[in-house]
Amino acid sequence: MAERMGPADFFELVKAYAKQETVEPLRGAGRWVGFGIAGSLLLMLGGISLTLAMLRVLQEETGTSFTGNLSWVPYLATLVAAIVVLVLLVWRITKRSL
Repeated sequence: MAERMGPADFFELVKAYAKQETVEPLRGAGRWVGFGIAGSLLLMLGGISLTLAMLRVLQEETGTSFTGNLSWVPYLATLVAAIVVLVLLVWRITKRSL
């Protein structure tokens, strides 16, 4: 015949099951969350660096094209490019698959 389970045994069984189904998967997910955060930070730093590089190229490598009254044009061009990239990113992130 099967043995009857007492309240203490039942509590231990529930505790072991809860640990198996919650704590252990979260430990594995923590690693992936860490990689995701690290990757996001690196992409953010890369985006900032590329934006500043674009601004410096427009300021330095265009000769006297953007001097005097047109000194604001490199800033506007860089801002527009950054906005376009952000809009494309948001569009791809929120795009729903059929």
